Formats: sequence, structure tokens, C-alpha cells
Amino acid sequence: MKTKGYAVLQAKADLVPFEFERRKLGGYDIGFEIQYSGICHSDIHQAREEWGAALFPMVPGHEIVGVVTAIGAKVSKFSMGDRVGVGVFIDSCRQCENCKGGLQQYCLEGMTGTYNGYERNSEQIAFGGYSNYFVIDENYAVKVPNNLDLSAVAPLLCAGITLYSPLRHWQAQPGKRVAVMGLGGLGHMGVKFAAALGAEVTVLSHSKAKESDAKRMGASAFVDTKSPDWHKGLQKNFDLILNTVSADLDLESYLSTLKTNGTLVVIGLPGKPYSVNAGTLLNGRRSISGSMIGGIPELQEMLDFCGEHNIVSDVEVITADYINKAYERTVASDVRYRFVIDAKSF
Repeated sequence: MKTKGYAVLQAKADLVPFEFERRKLGGYDIGFEIQYSGICHSDIHQAREEWGAALFPMVPGHEIVGVVTAIGAKVSKFSMGDRVGVGVFIDSCRQCENCKGGLQQYCLEGMTGTYNGYERNSEQIAFGGYSNYFVIDENYAVKVPNNLDLSAVAPLLCAGITLYSPLRHWQAQPGKRVAVMGLGGLGHMGVKFAAALGAEVTVLSHSKAKESDAKRMGASAFVDTKSPDWHKGLQKNFDLILNTVSADLDLESYLSTLKTNGTLVVIGLPGKPYSVNAGTLLNGRRSISGSMIGGIPELQEMLDFCGEHNIVSDVEVITADYINKAYERTVASDVRYRFVIDAKSF
């Protein structure tokens, strides 16, 4: 299928219009017209080769939603016209204990990313969602509830699941106190999910201007972390802290606000390793952990939860010719809270 999109032809270059061929539909494949594709900060890191050597030409995009227009002969999960979503990976080994346990994101052989790599067992470059058409094995796609706005669903395929998964794993629920570090594309989803799960939510942010947004989304408290003493009244207060910040931070003050057996989950990717005082962890059996997206079963669970609770991302919809400007604004934290590309504009 001839496909139109936007690509980076070399590291740090602007994205430009790009035409390419999607692979032929296999027996278990679905083809779908992309309606919207979210812009994730990791798209920018990879397009600018900030995470190591990358593969060009690169069509970024792993927050993809659309409508099924073609189905393979053996497809049983989807029908024509279904609303469909694709996230950060498009395949995995399918045989390891993690894949069989529905944790494909932790495939022991390595998941196959939606872009910046090759399709599994193939020499064909995997091109992402900044395009108007997609082909994927039905087992690596999920159904989108009909009551949700597709444009605002797109970021759920990465930003959404990245926050939903740790909240479920560490059992956010009534009676638990959850803090979200940063109110950006990731953080704002953490607030919405934690509140919907019944937890008491506090936002820890240096952007005081976002306090009203945080409370609109379900936070009961907002703490301005610009003050050096912000943590003094919050000692041993939180059961769970979700660190969505990618900047280099001193974690000591944050760790001091954890209760006994509390956990700080690293979700953002800082530029250098954290330095942590072991005594801060020992004082209360505190933990630092990490979490990366979610597997296919949890991705579907999250979307169903969103359908039940009418949860979507706050988005700014753009046309394809605005992508480069959107990248600059994303880096400058000048978006509330996620850019989404209208695929009709490719």
C-alpha cells in the first residue's frame, strides 16, 4: 500500500513529506487508516539521535489510532470499521515467559519497536505512525472504545499506558496517597488515572501556573517544588511517587516524603544516572523502581478503563506541516499536554 507520511532523513534534520510502501497484508494482519498520531518526546530524542545510533529514514510515531479498512484471512479479533490503536511495539518473540504472561514490553529477546528498527525477522524498516496507513498483526493492536474522542485517545497508547501500568502494579486505590512529579504529557495522565482509581493525588511541580489544571484533573493538592524546603511538611507521607520528569534531579527530598515501604517509580528518562543516599532508602524500607509502558492485555485493560471513566488526554491537534514547530514547543514544555497530528493532513 502506498503510504504518505513525514520522515527524518538524517539525524537532527527537520521532518519532511515522505512516501513509502507498507508491507502486504498477511493472514493475521489488519490494515487501518490512521486518523491521529500523537507526538511523544521520545520521538524527538530518536529523530535527533539523542539516544544513540538511529536508523534513517525514520517515520516516527507510536501513539496511533485509526479505523480498520482491511483484514487478513485468519483475523478473528477485529472486523472492518473497528476503531484500533497501536502503541510502542509491534511484535515480540511470543515464546518467552514474559510474552506468554502478557508482558511483551519486557520480551526477553527484545520487543520490536514501532519504528527506528526493522520488522521482526525481516529486512524491512519499521515505519511509525506519522503517516496515513498502517499494517500490523492483530495480536499487537487493541480496540478503542466507541465513546472516546479518537484524537484525544492517541496519547493513551504511550503516555497513558506508561502511567496506568505502575499505578495498577503498585495498587493505587482508595486510602493510598500518590504523588506525581511533573505535570506534562505523562504526568497529567498519572493524575487522571490515580484519581479515577480512588487514590489521594498530589502533584509535585515547579510550574505553579499548572495548579488549576492539576486540580481540574483530580489532584487534591499541588506542591510548588521551586522552594528548597517544599518537602519539609511532607515527610513520610506518600505510598507511591511517579517520577515523570526527564531532567536531572536530586531525588533525596522526594524519597524523604515516602512512607515506610513506599516506592518511587522512575518513568522519565534523565540524561545521567541518579545519585542516591543509601541511608534514605534504609530509613523506612523505601524503594526506587522503574516501569516501562505495558503489555497488550494491560493496554486493552487501560483503554476499557478509559471508556468506563471517560478518560482521555488533553491534546492540541495539529496538521502535518506543523510537526517541526510542535517538536520545538514540546522541548520547551509549551503544550498542554500533548500534540496530536491529524492524519488527513499527510
